[in-house]
Amino acid sequence: MQLTPKAEDNGIRPQADTDKIAGPNHGGMGLLDDLLMALRFFSRLPTGDGTHARPELGRIAMALPFAAVLMGIIPMFLLVAGIWLGLPPYFAATLACAAMVLVGGGMMEDAIADAADGLFGGWTPARRLEILKDSRHGTYGVAALCLFLALRITALGSVAAVNPLAAAGLWLAANIGGRSGGLWVAAALPPARPDGAAAAAGPLPKSRFFIGAGFALLIMVIVGGPATSLVGVGSAAVAIALTVLGWVALCRRLVGGQTGDLIGAAGALGEVAALTALVIFSVAP
Repeated sequence: MQLTPKAEDNGIRPQADTDKIAGPNHGGMGLLDDLLMALRFFSRLPTGDGTHARPELGRIAMALPFAAVLMGIIPMFLLVAGIWLGLPPYFAATLACAAMVLVGGGMMEDAIADAADGLFGGWTPARRLEILKDSRHGTYGVAALCLFLALRITALGSVAAVNPLAAAGLWLAANIGGRSGGLWVAAALPPARPDGAAAAAGPLPKSRFFIGAGFALLIMVIVGGPATSLVGVGSAAVAIALTVLGWVALCRRLVGGQTGDLIGAAGALGEVAALTALVIFSVAP
């Protein structure tokens, strides 16, 4: 989470300028207000010129599944429409992935690159945290970013070649599950830096995480179920859980806590894990 240019973590970042952020009690407290907060926090979608409430992870977690649906509309449309217009499946999948990067402001992609550099490029917790704050990407980061995009594109293209709608549904389900599941890092670990942007967003109560995760699972069944099965969606949920739990253990051992980049990277890894399970059980091939 950071303001551009990169000064801190980029896994979760408010869209608002600092002079438009109000105090924590500003604005409404309903689900629509939380949805607006989540969209401003995780996307570059237009949300109006109103004053931005100070981000609170406890509120964002419950609305994130619905925000992810809105974030996926343009990329999914490009994927399906592109193939229906005659584009090759992998070309359409690449355009759709590019749109997802733009909608999300490149936050998830930057997060996985920074996390790979930070966790695997340093030998001490302090040095790893220092690398995490560095705006430059090294070999680990570039490799992680390229592999993440390649896995996205090949998974989508392979299913879209048979059924574009199924590919869109599976991807949306995986993205929703990965984003929501990745927030467990914030619920399970303390901030690695007390002055970091992730710490500024406040704690994430586990009860609110599980409410958001429940919403995410329900939406995954609705949008991904027709293209796979309940077994497929259940396998994707298990894959996300195992991936995020492993990531939490790694973050605890290497840096002793969480940062915005590590949260964002968990979302990316969770999406890949879900895509893997969903593609295996997809009815399209």
